[in-house]
Amino acid sequence: METLTDERIKELELKANEIRQSIIEMLLEAKSGHTAGPLGMADIFTYLYFHGLKHNPKNPEWEERDRLVLSNGHICPVLYATMAHAGYFPIEELKTLRKFGSRLQGHPHRDFLPMLETSSGPLGSGLSQTVGMALADRIDSGRSSDRTIYCLMSDGEHDSGNIWEGAMLAGKEKLQNLIAIVDRNNIQIDGFTEDIMPLEPLADKWRAWNWHVQEINGHDMQEINNAIGEAKAVFEKPSVIIAHTIPGKGVKEFERKFEWHGKPPNAEEAAVALNELRSLGGQISGYHND
Repeated sequence: METLTDERIKELELKANEIRQSIIEMLLEAKSGHTAGPLGMADIFTYLYFHGLKHNPKNPEWEERDRLVLSNGHICPVLYATMAHAGYFPIEELKTLRKFGSRLQGHPHRDFLPMLETSSGPLGSGLSQTVGMALADRIDSGRSSDRTIYCLMSDGEHDSGNIWEGAMLAGKEKLQNLIAIVDRNNIQIDGFTEDIMPLEPLADKWRAWNWHVQEINGHDMQEINNAIGEAKAVFEKPSVIIAHTIPGKGVKEFERKFEWHGKPPNAEEAAVALNELRSLGGQISGYHND
């Protein structure tokens, strides 16, 4: 992948900040949903939908598109917000999150929002789904397909055994067109991952299943870009990027607190969060011109 210019990084960071604001607004309107994970993954989703992903919002069924599956469907506010900002549907529709009759269900549902690649909810299922997609793509296109299959998943869902079954099969089949991105934010709904069910040494576990492994700062656009580029340059095995992120990123009151895993902000908390994010957006606007 080409190195990102400072100007391009600034554009992506500003867009991620806008997406974080949309996440807060939609959660406030819904009075339900998850806060920490969506805020923490905004940079990675922004990079993918506004730079790295081969897709076409005006033609969601474009045959040559990359495939992106969100395995931990509960962080769907960031998926919906990013897709809306990218032009898949009106930004105003975000306010319908989790409401009766809305296309924006509490977990992604392809029957309601056909531009999604799959429905998700049961944790651990996404990797097996993308392994199937990657295998099917090999059958259809041969071993050198230009399509990339992305699976985004949480660290906490590694408690599910089918993650490891999918990882083992992908390594055995050397699915070089598959890139998994793990949100390593160290929290899950009941506490910190290393207290609930320790995952470390996480990178070594993935290597044991014959995956190419990278660890990055999940908020650094240049690191995200470099990691995707490196993953695409590996032809003999699937790749996993362990992205270290801050849950609740951008709002100090929410950051690194597992209590914000599964609750929305109230009106007062949302006002504080939006003010902080808007202030941060102003700082980003001038940061790379110093």
